[in-house]
Amino acid sequence: MATGSEVSSRAGLRALVLYFLRLGAVGFGGPAALVGYMRRDLVEHRKTVTEDTFNLSIALAQIMPGPLAAQTAMAIGYFQGGVLGATLVGLAFILPSFLMVLGLSALYVAYGGLPWMQSLFYGIGAAVISIIAVAAYRLAGGTNKRDPLLWAIFGGLFVATVLTGTELAVLFIFAGLVAVCARAWPGMRTGSMIVATAAAVAGLIWALERFLHVAGAAGSDGNLLLQILLFFSKAGAFVFGSGLAIVPFLQQGVVHDFGWLTEHEFLDAVAVALITPGPVVITVAFIGYLVAGVAGAALAAVGIFLPVYFFTILPAPWFQRHRDNLQLRAFVAGTTAAASGAIAGAVVVLARRAIFDLPTAAIAIVGLVLLWRFRVQEPLLVVAAGVAGLVLWPLFRG
Repeated sequence: MATGSEVSSRAGLRALVLYFLRLGAVGFGGPAALVGYMRRDLVEHRKTVTEDTFNLSIALAQIMPGPLAAQTAMAIGYFQGGVLGATLVGLAFILPSFLMVLGLSALYVAYGGLPWMQSLFYGIGAAVISIIAVAAYRLAGGTNKRDPLLWAIFGGLFVATVLTGTELAVLFIFAGLVAVCARAWPGMRTGSMIVATAAAVAGLIWALERFLHVAGAAGSDGNLLLQILLFFSKAGAFVFGSGLAIVPFLQQGVVHDFGWLTEHEFLDAVAVALITPGPVVITVAFIGYLVAGVAGAALAAVGIFLPVYFFTILPAPWFQRHRDNLQLRAFVAGTTAAASGAIAGAVVVLARRAIFDLPTAAIAIVGLVLLWRFRVQEPLLVVAAGVAGLVLWPLFRG
């Protein structure tokens, strides 16, 4: 017979899985916004996840390779419910957007492309910037509070992200190390070991990132489905940063190395990911479907998310076991502040691409007002922005 604590634990895990099922179905805005929603809903409103657990989850997601939103969700699932929690939360978060993308893929193939996507994203892209901006502001405020050191780390990562246009994983390690040195220095002997370990991890990350530039196309035996699985597994295992960071790598592979898609088809794939809720990397399902139908979509999704899953559940026990260690707590605080800075910087980077004329600027400003002043629900804003895009695109860009 189950004890009261076991029943309560199962009920808590069920509620968490249902929450991520809903977030995967209606959570727009990409990784920055999705992580912001998780903090707002689970830490601030529902109070079912502690701030320490949330920060630990973000730190794990930032240090390990893989898309930020999906990995943060799996980490939260692990810390709340073990391997079963990580598995169920991951599936719940990914499945809704996968099914939506599958449906759009079938329509795309059946009708020879979706020309209305360009019009739709014209409005939605601008609205997404306002969603991410509000989420980034709230995440930074909740994470850094009034701590000058954390805000300094935030500023450094913000500037680095804006200048480089990408999230640099090595800097997250450095940010954590700065916090350890400033707040929890354990002495020369132990401190030297921590610095050496951090340097080794940073070196490994650097080596993995450089590997992406020289890695050849995976799979050469002509088995298309195997090639899809291997290629997307490599992408999931070796791309750091948010889900948006994977786009250039995918473009190189599917357009130039394999020739699976044309440039136009690849841009349509990215658009599909941005106009559907859930993790941005679900664009791989669209790519897989165009290459090899439903089987290709399924293997692409398995390939991209399976490494993320293992990169979460394997190191998570160590993180959980040492979560009260002063040095780890300082390291987590530094990397979390770095994450908030990188996400804020991503707002600027993405805004340069999504806001390029008066109508898109107006949509973004109106979106900010509606979200900040009137607290309009994000899915409603996305729908309204999509309608605005369909109306305004023929007038201003057609």
